[in-house]
Amino acid sequence: MNLHELKNTAGAKKRRVRVGRGESSGLGRTSGKGNKGQMSRTGHKHKPLFEGGQMKLIRRIPKRGFTSPNRTEYAALNIGEIVKIVDGDITPETLAAVGRISGKELVKILAGHGEVGGPRTVKAHAFSAAAKAKIEAAGGTCEIIARAKKPSAQEA
Repeated sequence: MNLHELKNTAGAKKRRVRVGRGESSGLGRTSGKGNKGQMSRTGHKHKPLFEGGQMKLIRRIPKRGFTSPNRTEYAALNIGEIVKIVDGDITPETLAAVGRISGKELVKILAGHGEVGGPRTVKAHAFSAAAKAKIEAAGGTCEIIARAKKPSAQEA
């Protein structure tokens, strides 16, 4: 088979509709744009969210809440899942080596489902109270890693 012998399958290429080519075509005169108004004029570009001059929906609905720029985001991991994939002590480095986190994320350990099994040393940036209780009940220890403080606007 050569390149010049290749053919499209039947129905793969569809002819474009040629509007404004006479009344009998079904799309003559107004070319499917309706009768009058801004949308029927040449040069009009249909912008997303444009509602014909009416106030946009995004501006009509009430805005509520606030997102703090100083919010701390954690990679939340369940202790039951981590124990299955990591042998020995659990640290952000071992979790990154296994592929559970990227390595730059702050880690928070949650209780979730499952048990710890035996005594383990778990190092993370934060613990839920239930996770801490599970780890200590199994004879393990929880160590909180101090995270680098962000410079505030006054210090900068």
